[in-house]
Amino acid sequence: MESTPLYTLSALQTERLSLRAFMTDDAAKIHPLANDREVAQNLASLPHPYLPEMALEWLEKLPALHGAGTHRVWAITLNTAPLHPTTLIGAIGLHDISIEHSNAELGYWIGREFWGRGYATEAARAAVQYALEEMTLERVYAKHFARNPQSGRVLEKIGMQYEGVLRRHFCKWGEFQDCVLYGIVQSAA
Repeated sequence: MESTPLYTLSALQTERLSLRAFMTDDAAKIHPLANDREVAQNLASLPHPYLPEMALEWLEKLPALHGAGTHRVWAITLNTAPLHPTTLIGAIGLHDISIEHSNAELGYWIGREFWGRGYATEAARAAVQYALEEMTLERVYAKHFARNPQSGRVLEKIGMQYEGVLRRHFCKWGEFQDCVLYGIVQSAA
């Protein structure tokens, strides 16, 4: 059976990546990437262990979120040789999109075997450009756990500005985490 997109979404191309809608057969590709404690420890909403059925449940929710206009979520895939162009390496999205306030939160994750290659920066730059230029949002913001400064470097590289720390803002696995806040506005883009 041929895989089909679960929702309609503009695909984004970068030098090395294709950002596309998730497909009906992506659950099996998501599970081995997301079921990694080192990936999950820095994501507010990703549990560990991440069971195979959780990927399918998440994918089943995406069409409604897209339909409501509150989310735009892309699968991050490689488009360079020698790897197959459909190699899924992570996900990136604009969440809690507010038309009234003209803003959205950027969120992303990359499978650990693909860390340290600039893929998060490349994907985040494309998603923020889409938000500011195509969606004409006034502001895009992102948060990361203070224990994950690598994510802050990604946000700085794409032009986001440090805005402060939300102290003990989120409880992950029984420990309160400080969240570092970054943002970019139209005038800075």
